[in-house]
Amino acid sequence: MRKVGKIGLALGGGGARGLAHIGVMKVLEREKIRPGIIVGTSVGAIVGGALASGMKVGELEGRLASFLESNLYTSSELKAMGDAESGAELSLSRRIHSYFRSKIRLAQALYRHSILQINDIEEFINFFIPDIQIGETAIPFRAVATDLLRGELVVLKEGSLRRSILASSAVPGALPPVEINGRQLSDGGIISVVPVSCALEEGADAVIAVAVDRDISLVSDLQTAVDIYVRAGEIQGFHLERYDLERADIVIRPQLEGTHWTDFSQSRELISLGESAAMDHLPEMRRLVGPKWEFLGRVKRSVKSFFALRP
Repeated sequence: MRKVGKIGLALGGGGARGLAHIGVMKVLEREKIRPGIIVGTSVGAIVGGALASGMKVGELEGRLASFLESNLYTSSELKAMGDAESGAELSLSRRIHSYFRSKIRLAQALYRHSILQINDIEEFINFFIPDIQIGETAIPFRAVATDLLRGELVVLKEGSLRRSILASSAVPGALPPVEINGRQLSDGGIISVVPVSCALEEGADAVIAVAVDRDISLVSDLQTAVDIYVRAGEIQGFHLERYDLERADIVIRPQLEGTHWTDFSQSRELISLGESAAMDHLPEMRRLVGPKWEFLGRVKRSVKSFFALRP
């Protein structure tokens, strides 16, 4: 491994589009660029947490393939939503069924905390994430969530790795908030879609950010109040993200087009797109971990040693 300053990896939220993070990590692993800290929001917390726990990219890909073929996923509400959004259900009977299911979900949202049950995503997370504490990860890791009652960003750096990632992934409306230490926590993307600032505040000298959110220019006709509400949220998130990404040293944005956050049907393509986007930034990443950062790392260690030796 190269001796470099502390590189932070900030992985953004975006549901199924976050599978592109795996492709980015493929390139980093090949180049032996090991992050000094990984910070993730939502699906970025899931992928980042798996890799921070010591899992290799090849193992993560294998687990993903097994999960998508398992009954745990094929019979889930998450897959049903993804099929409806991807257009995978082509027969007339399936389209009619999908139409009524969408109306039922909307009606349910008016009378309970979420459309999906928490176990829908909890089983998904448990399939990929070991049952350990955050402090036990091989690479320092942070999950970003939002305190719904206080309106604050919460950086989870201790406690159960699985539960912290669950809180970071609780998409508002789709999943109920997760209670941790008296706080009602939801998706970190409400405040920080790509947690660059958090990575810097946690000690990173430079940050590689990966954004997998939906392209702001892609929008269908706004026919209902729900369409307009969702669109307003996308616009707000886009501008919040731009502010955070300004502090990143490298921004990797795979071209994921209109993939819906519940559509895992194109997993291989999404991973490939992430890998391709990372390769486009390979010269920048190599420069980032070059002699400059090695020198700064030595200076920082020397300063710490000087003050440690003072009486």
